[in-house]
Amino acid sequence: MANKHVIQLAQQIDALLPQTQCGKCGYPGCKPYAQAIAEGAADINQCPPGGDANIHRLAALTQMPYRPLNPENGQEKPRQRAVIDEQVCIGCTLCIQACPVDAIVGAAKQMHTVIVAECTGCELCVAPCPVDCISMLDAPPPTVETSPAALLQQQADHARYRYEFRLLRLEREKQERTARLAAKAVEAKAAAARLAEVAKTDPAAVKAALNKQAIIQAALARAAAKKAAAAPPADNESEKPE
Repeated sequence: MANKHVIQLAQQIDALLPQTQCGKCGYPGCKPYAQAIAEGAADINQCPPGGDANIHRLAALTQMPYRPLNPENGQEKPRQRAVIDEQVCIGCTLCIQACPVDAIVGAAKQMHTVIVAECTGCELCVAPCPVDCISMLDAPPPTVETSPAALLQQQADHARYRYEFRLLRLEREKQERTARLAAKAVEAKAAAARLAEVAKTDPAAVKAALNKQAIIQAALARAAAKKAAAAPPADNESEKPE
């Protein structure tokens, strides 16, 4: 278990990181990277979004020697935003699942779009897209006059809030799914018990119920087979020899 000093240092380091959760540092998020720095397992020059200025701040905080950004982790560049070509998007939802701050909205088989003000420029949505309809562009200039350092801190604090809220949402949804499955299991067990009781007094009724289920399953199987037979044959022209 990490000692109190390491925990406090990790929190202070995390407070300085840009909270893009991009993983370019080699860790699955800003907090794990901060923890690794505090434990001496990672260097302070592995965060491209933070850039050179953030390396200097981390050096001052940790008393570690300054080193230029490690090129293996990427290059420093202006803050960016993801843009989806809505004419090409097929609504696969993979980018929505990848976004660590819920900055992409849409539904399955429906057009997706990026909430520009919430996008951190992490680029995690780009690789999963099967139709390459996501581009990274320079972010628009801020609409509020403030110092660059204050603006970066505001953006980081807001991104951290969005990220942590998403984690809470995912955990809540996981618990709800688990509860639904448990409820279904209880109901199935109760139904089986009721069926067993009926079988003791009215075997014919049980046989009729089982026959009904078999009829339904057979009908579903026939419908699936009919649908498969009606589907157009796959285009194998490209596989034919010239």
